[in-house]
Amino acid sequence: MTAGAGGGPGNTARAPEGYDKHAFEPFAVTVDLAVLTVRDGALHALLVRRGQEPYAGRWALPGGFVLPRESAERAARRELAEETGLDDVSGLHLEQLRTYSEPDRDPRMRVVSVAFAALVPDPPEPRGGGDAAEARWVPLGGHGPLAFDHDRILADARDRVGAKLEYTSLATAFCPPEFTLGELQAVYETVWGVGLDRPNFRRKVLATPGFVAPLDGAPRRTGGRGKPAALYRAGASAVLHPPLLRTPRAATDPEGQTP
Repeated sequence: MTAGAGGGPGNTARAPEGYDKHAFEPFAVTVDLAVLTVRDGALHALLVRRGQEPYAGRWALPGGFVLPRESAERAARRELAEETGLDDVSGLHLEQLRTYSEPDRDPRMRVVSVAFAALVPDPPEPRGGGDAAEARWVPLGGHGPLAFDHDRILADARDRVGAKLEYTSLATAFCPPEFTLGELQAVYETVWGVGLDRPNFRRKVLATPGFVAPLDGAPRRTGGRGKPAALYRAGASAVLHPPLLRTPRAATDPEGQTP
């Protein structure tokens, strides 16, 4: 049996005779949160300005230490609620990204971080807490170098979300409970950073079983000219078949012809 095996919850077996837990250097476990949302047509991340050393005054991802009787996911949801100001985060999309364990990633001690990506539709203004002097929604790329290895975590989160938009219904997690296809398309364009052909996008979405479901009742006008836009909600399918690949809007020449 390797050291640490059989140590799950509810296991009351005693450590083997001669086993010395002090023979291993202790380390801390933290959670870091790449919390993303779409605001004003741009992808934003929730950042906190550190009020303490190390990296005092630098922007960082929200997060904190996992408590002794707490799982990593429970710690992530606790930190998410504390940093965003949301009273209920149980229904938000939260998924484990990866584990970051480079020995020198934290100058204080050996710290292993379990990173999570969270998607928040229409979030409130965040509030700082703990060692955070302030918290703010910041456009991606609109900040300087982040503390620790948080630039890498944030980049990994965007890559993960962008890839999953192709083959899952994850884009609806950025939308309110009722949304138009134009709002859904804006999510794809914002995360992918490309323009999409509107008729083609609409056709693909409506042809994908279980992606979205139309709502009964009066449609909502989007504020532009033309007829009101129909409202939809997230469908029952988590996986898109066929996938919605990121094909950019075709460029046109001055004569209006596709080159």
